[in-house]
Amino acid sequence: MFKFLLRQSFIVNLLAILVLIFVLGFVFFESLGWITNHGSYLKVPSVAGLSVDKAVNQLEKEGFEVVITDSSYNDSLPLNIVRKQLPEANATVKVNRTVFLNVNPQELPLIDMPKLDGLSYRFALDKLEKNHLLLKDTTMTPNFMKGSVLSQSYNGAEIKPGTKIRWGSAISLEIGGGNENIMIKVPNLVGLTVTEARDVLKTNSIVLASILTTGEITDTANAFVFRQNPDVAGTDNTPFYIQPGQTMDIWIQKEKPVTDSLQATNPSQSTPPVIIQQKPPTVIQQEPSKKTTEKK
Repeated sequence: MFKFLLRQSFIVNLLAILVLIFVLGFVFFESLGWITNHGSYLKVPSVAGLSVDKAVNQLEKEGFEVVITDSSYNDSLPLNIVRKQLPEANATVKVNRTVFLNVNPQELPLIDMPKLDGLSYRFALDKLEKNHLLLKDTTMTPNFMKGSVLSQSYNGAEIKPGTKIRWGSAISLEIGGGNENIMIKVPNLVGLTVTEARDVLKTNSIVLASILTTGEITDTANAFVFRQNPDVAGTDNTPFYIQPGQTMDIWIQKEKPVTDSLQATNPSQSTPPVIIQQKPPTVIQQEPSKKTTEKK
């Protein structure tokens, strides 16, 4: 065949090439409509409000591609549903057109736990609400910081600021109730571990203000108290007293100190402290009436 073409004149060869190009172009453009589904249109169904899985299955069955573009949380809608779609419902588009879905996530997002310690109860509630958290329980503890948040906890354990927590979680607060009008003996913490000392102070509603260390200590919780402020008693063995809600300091070391066997029983093994003084109620004295009774 090629030998035959080579024998022909240049004009004949040129005409043959032009005819071939025309035939190929005609076939290409005729098949282009079939390849691109030219003239084939579909109506986009309404999937807003459906679960994400159901919406994706419906769209794919009807010949659409699906892309999830956003999963930011909206607390006014259920989880794992379609919030918006693009193109909108009933729009006429070509087959295989992509539909973009804006959805609510499958689970509640994580947020940072705010710092509530030291805030007033009212401001703490406001901060919980702004951070999409709920209030669970409140506990009043004798403390000079009356009406202020002393600690924050989640599921029974203290939670530190910045800890990741689920949106809508319920937080419990410990609130200072002011100092009670009672006096108790200062508990003896010497010889106890820090953990035991904390328990004794908590039982007596006393605040641990500071822990001062001596020597190298790797495990603070199991270090021993060898000094405390205020002391249990004075030089004449007269006991000292403290109000619930007040503070104490402790000094700790690695080794257990030698304690005096004549000292008071370890407070961790004793009964709750006895109230030995209570402030009398305030009595308001009224001035005598200025009216006098005349003798008849």
